Amino acid sequence: MKKKYLLIVEYEGTAYHGWQVQKNGISIQEVLEKALSKITNTPTTVLSSGRTDAGVHAEGMPAHFVTESKMKPSEFQLALNSLLPHDITIREVRRVKMAFNARSSARRKLYRYTILNRDYPSALNFRRSWFIPHELDVPAMRRAAKYLQGMHDFTSFQAGNCNVKSPVRCMDRVEIIKQDGFLILEFEGKGFLKHMVRNFVGTLVYVGRKKFPARQVKSILEARNRKVAGPTAPSHGLCLIKVEY
Repeated sequence: MKKKYLLIVEYEGTAYHGWQVQKNGISIQEVLEKALSKITNTPTTVLSSGRTDAGVHAEGMPAHFVTESKMKPSEFQLALNSLLPHDITIREVRRVKMAFNARSSARRKLYRYTILNRDYPSALNFRRSWFIPHELDVPAMRRAAKYLQGMHDFTSFQAGNCNVKSPVRCMDRVEIIKQDGFLILEFEGKGFLKHMVRNFVGTLVYVGRKKFPARQVKSILEARNRKVAGPTAPSHGLCLIKVEY
């Protein structure tokens, strides 16, 4: 009898070309599928709640797979973690209904982008944060971030090769937290466009460096033109924290 299982996957994305299987480099999905196929002794596909770019990390990426194996969730977790490399970990395995879909069943996602904002770098955090030694105007960044909340056409913040039917998304929460030399930027909503969070961050940093006034973010949104927004922030500062169902 076929059964469906949900995985909660944690990974440090530095060594990978993103989540999705591709020809030009190794991916998280490819590594997981090889391990699962070895465990179940049959080709097994893993489908996630979404994709992450090369170098992006995850604390809790949900993904599902279908199998006829009689193994228990705890046995899958133990077997997978014994086969996977040190930078990919299975935090949880649980059985779900066959109607469950890691992507379409998702109700909300939380992404966190970390900026190290001080005058010297960090040996321990350089793979997980964007080091910016320049002073940033955090109050202006917070004012600018308010324009990103709510339902908008986010064409100005999507990648040029983003192929979606509609660029309209709803940001439930955009928050900037200052903590011990770090700026933590949190973005919460149901769906995100390709490079959307990284383009948000690049634009907000431009505000912080006084290249854009905070109110210009409203004009950037209304322009629906990627060229008028700020640069794409580096991928290594971004992490998918959790997905709610």
